[in-house]
Amino acid sequence: MMKIVNLDHISASPLLAEVKDSMIEAVRQDYHNPSSQHQAGEQAAEALQRARTSVAQLVNAALPKEIVFTSGGTESVNHAVKGVALANAARGNHIITSNIEHNAVNRSLRRLQSAGFKVTSLSVDSTGRVDPADVADAITDQTILVSIMHSNNETGTLQPIEEIAKITRGKKVIFHSDAVDSVGIMPVDVQKLGVDLLSFGSNTFYGPAGVGGLYVRRGTRVFPLLDGGVQENNKRAGAENLIGIIGMGTAAEIAVQGMDARVAHLRRLKDKLLAELPDYIDEYIINTHPRYSLPNLVSLSIKYIEGESVLLMLDDEGFLVSTRSACATGSLRASHVLLSLGLSHADAQGTLVLSFGIDNTAQDVTAFLTALKNVVTTLRDISPLYKKATAQN
Repeated sequence: MMKIVNLDHISASPLLAEVKDSMIEAVRQDYHNPSSQHQAGEQAAEALQRARTSVAQLVNAALPKEIVFTSGGTESVNHAVKGVALANAARGNHIITSNIEHNAVNRSLRRLQSAGFKVTSLSVDSTGRVDPADVADAITDQTILVSIMHSNNETGTLQPIEEIAKITRGKKVIFHSDAVDSVGIMPVDVQKLGVDLLSFGSNTFYGPAGVGGLYVRRGTRVFPLLDGGVQENNKRAGAENLIGIIGMGTAAEIAVQGMDARVAHLRRLKDKLLAELPDYIDEYIINTHPRYSLPNLVSLSIKYIEGESVLLMLDDEGFLVSTRSACATGSLRASHVLLSLGLSHADAQGTLVLSFGIDNTAQDVTAFLTALKNVVTTLRDISPLYKKATAQN
């Protein structure tokens, strides 16, 4: 049977064995509703609180109650962006973001624009980073929210969140950061970052899909998107997904305990790939910032061929990769993120996103590079763009 090498952890990471075990045990416990006042409900509430404490420790929240459990990263982002806008509309109607945000942010803002809010979207430099000075210049007396992602899900590039937070704090503007692809993969400390809200998802750090979290700094006004009961400190109505949340709590505990080793391992794999890549293929562009980036992600644009063709051929060889955000799969348009970096449409279409996980090995990197060389050679042999380029040279 062919070995499958997963180099697409940014789309979803596999459940850790310990996470599975904790969820199975939770099913066996047959927990009651955590909001119920009887003994069975109190036991469920205690399990919920243990998980909340573990997740709070993962992002260094000051209090466990600053964590709101959601159905995943997308809901967390929607809750932050729309919730802040609705709760603070009396103060102003202006929101600042960047050109490279995830669609969860972009489409939330589009919905708010249809309701009368105004949005300023800032450009990034050629490395994919926002200039904090641009944020400062864009703030007006009507600005109520800045939403800039912590790390980009297509390039892995990290934003200067701490610098931006100092600006928003000084201007008394609420600051949200989408950290769905960072939390649990690298240290993310909300106290150090200075953000007011931080969204993240469980399945990025080896927890279950369908569960996420939103950090809401105490005192930050956020309108609940769901009406009903008073769950999640009156910020999200509805009975919690306790089984999933318990799994997320376990994944958070493991991430905290093994963070240093996890980051070191991922960086070794990434460094190996980048160092050895020139020995296997030529004429490519690295879209990931050389210094400020996730330890596990590389965005690679290969000239003269389409990334989707490379993906499919690598899939046949047992290698799982991505061409862009999984949430944008199926779109025929070039990535708005890569176009914002200044790439041509052709180069953007030739992009692969490689994201390592704790299960990957150095041997996986070597095997991948060998397969990539063969795939690129095959596709360039039939590429009219490549033939034209080589003829001109």
